[in-house]
Amino acid sequence: MKKTFKLSHPKIKYPRMIESAKNEAKKYLKRERNKVLPKGFDFWDFSCKFGADAESAQEIHVTQINEKLSYAETEQWQSFYLEIIAVPANRVFVEREEEPEPINDGIESTPGSVRQHEAADPFEDDQYPEDN
Repeated sequence: MKKTFKLSHPKIKYPRMIESAKNEAKKYLKRERNKVLPKGFDFWDFSCKFGADAESAQEIHVTQINEKLSYAETEQWQSFYLEIIAVPANRVFVEREEEPEPINDGIESTPGSVRQHEAADPFEDDQYPEDN
């Protein structure tokens, strides 16, 4: 998709025009991801460009599309150029050195872990009157 979006319309408000452009980009990405991959490829990658016009457009990552459209909204641009081209690609795995995992003895609580307590009777401190 290579398109210049016009953001001025006599009846449609400016924020709705931005939302429409975001929605169109999102629908295009979904449609392209659902296409059958050529043999030997793992996923669809996207080559994206964004700018005020086609000549000044700079390459961006696909995850930056909404961010750039929001930037255009805050700057009150009257139009912008968005280019999204689907490219089949293969995943590249980078081996990392393994770091030893920290030992958790259950005493300290770390974010995302459950603190373990000794199994004890929760009612041992309660005192009940004896029936006579």
